[in-house]
Amino acid sequence: MSELKKKTTISFLSCFSVLFFISFHSFSQKTPDRFSVMFYNVENLFDPQDDDLSADDEFTPDGERHWTYKRLNSKLINLSKVILSASGWEPPGVVALCEVENQSVLQKLTGKTPLQSFPYQIIHKESPDHRGIDVALLYNSNQFYPLEYKYYPLKLKNDSVVATREILYVSGVAIGADTLHFFINHWPSRYSGLLESRSIRGAAARLLRQKVDELFEKFAAPKIIILGDFNDQPGDESIVKYLNAKEVKEQIIPEVLYNLSFNWGKGETGTHKYQSQWSVFDQIIVSGELLVDKKGLFTTIGNAQILDKPFLLEKDERYGGIKPNRTYLGYRYHGGFSDHLPVLLELDVSN
Repeated sequence: MSELKKKTTISFLSCFSVLFFISFHSFSQKTPDRFSVMFYNVENLFDPQDDDLSADDEFTPDGERHWTYKRLNSKLINLSKVILSASGWEPPGVVALCEVENQSVLQKLTGKTPLQSFPYQIIHKESPDHRGIDVALLYNSNQFYPLEYKYYPLKLKNDSVVATREILYVSGVAIGADTLHFFINHWPSRYSGLLESRSIRGAAARLLRQKVDELFEKFAAPKIIILGDFNDQPGDESIVKYLNAKEVKEQIIPEVLYNLSFNWGKGETGTHKYQSQWSVFDQIIVSGELLVDKKGLFTTIGNAQILDKPFLLEKDERYGGIKPNRTYLGYRYHGGFSDHLPVLLELDVSN
């Protein structure tokens, strides 16, 4: 078989597979009236084995946190509880995660907890992050059919790769109704200081904006969902200036990015708390097409929320109010869920 004929055959079979998937789901069952998407920074989801290629020593049995398989299994059960309770009777069709060490812990999460009752599949690769933590995506194969995925490393002007998390891009067909384009982010932290680290988050924002613009050039009004822990707030320079994600106003333009989390920080909570200060680092940003097009999948600003379920929070004895129920308090094991709260976006379906 010639190379051209072989490529044509592969292309035909790929198209046929997608069409078969859409047709099967369209005719064999009633399309659900909602599709849910969740993002969660799961706070250092490490396995207890020492990885010589990353700085994970503290998350080993002999490390400073005395991390064990018993503690890992307890955390996995906790995380499965969050996912299963996130969106009512049906858990999210897509679950984006960050601070995941490797595929092994994801396989345990999907295969050794109550999540095993659902056909969650995994998209993950090792990132160049010096601590070995990555971004990943779980998808319910009964609800989402991935078409393509790529990881985009953050590079400096000299083309060297920054030792941080890559941006994950995934496109696919959701519940046989529409094509969605996801970008999953975990931008560089503020650990070295806000001003010292601001430029590197600006670089991440420009990289993301570049990839979004490529979609706008390739597709007519694509439906884009950007999720992540940006380590910046909705009004910060990286989000507003470089990514150019706007507040939702009355007039919506399909090929503009809108930050559905823009007003989350106006209250007494957020998605992350440091001492007495709440921040909105975990955000949901969408292209305007998802807000104006009532065909296929669409959403509203009211469909985006912080999941502040009571079991994810506890009384803040030191600074007052409430705080996330964490896995660790400093180096002391606490047995909670995460130092971040998850966020959820629900999309409606027009039948």
